Amino acid sequence: MRILALETATDACSCALYQDGEILSDFQLAPRRHAELLLPMLEQLLAQAGCNKSQIDGLSFGRGPGSFTGLRLAAAVTQGIALGLDCPVVPISTLAVLAQGQVRQHGAKRVYAGLDARMQALYWGVYQQDEQGLMQALIADAEVKPDAVPIDNSAQDYYAVGSAWDEYQDMLQQQCQPQHISLETAPDAQDLLPFALAALAQGQDVCAADALPVYLRDNVAAKSAAMRAKQS
Repeated sequence: MRILALETATDACSCALYQDGEILSDFQLAPRRHAELLLPMLEQLLAQAGCNKSQIDGLSFGRGPGSFTGLRLAAAVTQGIALGLDCPVVPISTLAVLAQGQVRQHGAKRVYAGLDARMQALYWGVYQQDEQGLMQALIADAEVKPDAVPIDNSAQDYYAVGSAWDEYQDMLQQQCQPQHISLETAPDAQDLLPFALAALAQGQDVCAADALPVYLRDNVAAKSAAMRAKQS
């Protein structure tokens, strides 16, 4: 079994390969260089593993939220490879990937994941580990204001991660008090792999044509346009 994973939703560009129980990965913090770096990174990773694209059994990518340009790149590269190989795809929330990284690094059970969305907003998700060790959303991903984030009041053992905590830490800590905050942390493609393995085993994948990014800000824009049309 070989699964290739890509994550380019933030300033970090990363890829990872699961091959028969082993994981190879490459992670680079490289703002605005994703299009230049991603394909060479993939080729180098496959060469390191001693395999080629034709041997890939499935793909996974960070579907967003995140940078529009980064999300389009990951989706396009994933679609291109998946179409050529006729193999399944597993799109995963970027916030879930962030949260899963806290499981790998700290053994976290619950995570507040947030990405700076700019324009005084952030992308926010609340996650809890399930019986398989996978982070699942307790509160669905959404674009929110930093002074109005939805939280889980039922537990206190939360970890926090993501660029939103770099930008809005004081404001966020007025609403929730995580026991640990991981600053300057970006999603890593290797944390897509546990989700991909579980989804492929359960037949919860999609075809290449349905491997699409998720733009939470699009939803906000659509609602605003609809409201303006209704008022006019």
